[in-house]
Amino acid sequence: MDTILFNIGWFLLFYVGMEWVAWFTHKYIMHGILWFLHADHHRKPPEQVLEKNDFFFVFFAIPGMALIFTGVNIGFAEPWLWMGLGITAYGATYFFVHDVFIHRRLPFMRNTKSTYFAAIRKAHKVHHKHLGKEHGECFGMLWAPRKYFREAKKAYGNK
Repeated sequence: MDTILFNIGWFLLFYVGMEWVAWFTHKYIMHGILWFLHADHHRKPPEQVLEKNDFFFVFFAIPGMALIFTGVNIGFAEPWLWMGLGITAYGATYFFVHDVFIHRRLPFMRNTKSTYFAAIRKAHKVHHKHLGKEHGECFGMLWAPRKYFREAKKAYGNK
């Protein structure tokens, strides 16, 4: 039982920690030295279905896959597998929130009146109002500043 809780702890630590990694990478790397890959994501409207920005998933997928591979080859009770699963679960969540819900690349999850989803959508829209790499704000994905939650709560209530 202790091993299961320990592994769930690793999973949660890496899942939650990826929000910080995503924020840091987005703010300092995507809007920094790798802007040439991220710039097409800020164009309105997008020029094509796939953007250069979409290749960032590789940067995030490699550590998750490496940890899962290591954990599977060492044994499922090892924390490496659970660390990799935490990163991978964050990646899947990111895909559904960012690509499906916010940017509406697939035709579902469009009509929600959730305070949480309204807040993160608004924060992301504020981020995209800046078309250049400077003067950005709201670089996270699954957490937004409180003011957007307050705005969404006024609009949708406590849903």
